[in-house]
Amino acid sequence: MDFLQLEQLITIAGAVLATAGLGGVAWLAVSEMRLRAARRSRLAAAGAAPAAPAAPNAVIGAQVMTTIRRLGQQSAVRDPAKLSLLRTQLMQAGYLNREAPVVFLGVKAVAMAVATAAVLLLLPMLMKGEGGIGGVLLAATFTAAALLGPEQVLKARRQTREREYAEGFPDLLDLLVASVEAGLSLDAAVTRVTDELDRRYPNLTIHLRMLVLELRAGRSRKDAWSALADRLGIDDARSLATMLRQAEEMGTSLGETLSVFSQDMRAKRMLRAEEKALALSAKLTVPLILFIFPCLLGALMLPAAARLMQVFGKG
Repeated sequence: MDFLQLEQLITIAGAVLATAGLGGVAWLAVSEMRLRAARRSRLAAAGAAPAAPAAPNAVIGAQVMTTIRRLGQQSAVRDPAKLSLLRTQLMQAGYLNREAPVVFLGVKAVAMAVATAAVLLLLPMLMKGEGGIGGVLLAATFTAAALLGPEQVLKARRQTREREYAEGFPDLLDLLVASVEAGLSLDAAVTRVTDELDRRYPNLTIHLRMLVLELRAGRSRKDAWSALADRLGIDDARSLATMLRQAEEMGTSLGETLSVFSQDMRAKRMLRAEEKALALSAKLTVPLILFIFPCLLGALMLPAAARLMQVFGKG
């Protein structure tokens, strides 16, 4: 089999796969139209009033979201073990909707489909040698974006939220200590602290409001604080939930316990700041060598080099 036959086989395979993909999309569209028609017929049979026609953009957006949800549900059915872990990660990243895992899996499936279609379209050009290294890099970029893009976006969002939670937790504890020592109960203190931290740590206050609602709904204190620690995903929150559970079981003073824990959190925060300050010199070494030192060397040596060239040029 020579190179031309191999190229033809790859082109035919790409065309078949692309046709299959388009057929799958068309099948999903037809199934959705049938489902909507059956739903309208049932509503009409039940005597319901017909809904007002939606805008074209809204209809297209709803169809896209429906397709993404269906793809995500198929992925979730294939691997249900990872669904709970993914839901926890999405909650830590700030996606609190119950359908967030399904939508995330659907987005990953759509990204893989788009990357596959893009690579198949680039494949004939690459086999002919027209794209060169640029075409290979473009195909690799599509593949990497589809495989790693959603995970990296989720990871970056989680890290950003965790930094905010870690920075705001000592302030939360200080305000809790002040409120409890002023005579408020722990539940009332959490409500008061939530209002105070709203402008400085808006993402943290979302979880605190959920904690307040759970406590008002009758959930036990230890379960509500444990759920808060799971949503935040930081060690300080888990330590606080454990400390509150032990204080409730042993009957110790809540104000003194929170005061000691707050001092510990302040000490840890100061240690983290000192660690970052001490690591700054090591982190500045590489930029100093690569960027600042060559500029400084050039600024010092260029006048002398120009003077030497002028002297030797006259000689």
